[in-house]
Amino acid sequence: MRIRIVDAFTDRPFTGNPAGVLLLDAFPDDARLQDVAREINHAETAFAHRLPEGGEADWALRWFTPATEVALCGHATLATAHVLRTTGAHKGPVRFATRSGVLGATPHEDGSITLDFPTAPLTRLEIPRDVAEALGAEPLAGFDTGPNVSDLLLELADERTVLGLTPDHRSLGHHARRGVIATARAEDPSHGYDFVSRCFFPNVGIDEDPVTGSAHTALAPYWSERLGRTDLTGLQASPRPGCVHTGLRGDRTLLTGRAVTVIEGALLV
Repeated sequence: MRIRIVDAFTDRPFTGNPAGVLLLDAFPDDARLQDVAREINHAETAFAHRLPEGGEADWALRWFTPATEVALCGHATLATAHVLRTTGAHKGPVRFATRSGVLGATPHEDGSITLDFPTAPLTRLEIPRDVAEALGAEPLAGFDTGPNVSDLLLELADERTVLGLTPDHRSLGHHARRGVIATARAEDPSHGYDFVSRCFFPNVGIDEDPVTGSAHTALAPYWSERLGRTDLTGLQASPRPGCVHTGLRGDRTLLTGRAVTVIEGALLV
């Protein structure tokens, strides 16, 4: 197995969200995939293999955290599309068969890649009383993000509040299947982004995810409605920050970013 580590949603090494990428001839058993993902120990490791020509997708794609398989992952999909392009394994747009349906990735001349993902359905929720205590801030509104994303989306008062969060991760895990997305409007859009977010996913072994493409399928419809525009830029303000350019297209959300390969190696066992 050839392993590549790719920093996604960034154009600089050691920023953005790192993902493992393995291009295979076929998927081994699930225990083997989980063992490899645990050894790589990044938020997600993507495993892909080529499909026969003439079908609805070109490659099969699965994503594993160090603890479990997940239904949707943006940054590891971007990383996989980047590896396919830079290695010559696939030229032009690519279609991935996944647990969340067929996902598209289109490379551009400038080096960026646009992902075509399902838009997350948002359902307003009454915020549980102990969420504010676990998060360390009082939410203004809360939303369920549907089965693919599986997070609790919380709007906070302002960008400064989001940046200053020091949550109780274990307690947050009681309120969503994967975790919590905390977000606020950008304090100064002239800095190049329209909203800010941070993502905490204790239930899949990730206390804080650096830059989360799947979360932006929920953030895009939320902030597009609030700001009155379909094309926005989100800053995920983790210790390894990165930007995601979003385009709301009804039941599909476009996520555009860049990626950088930082490590290549081989699994020896």
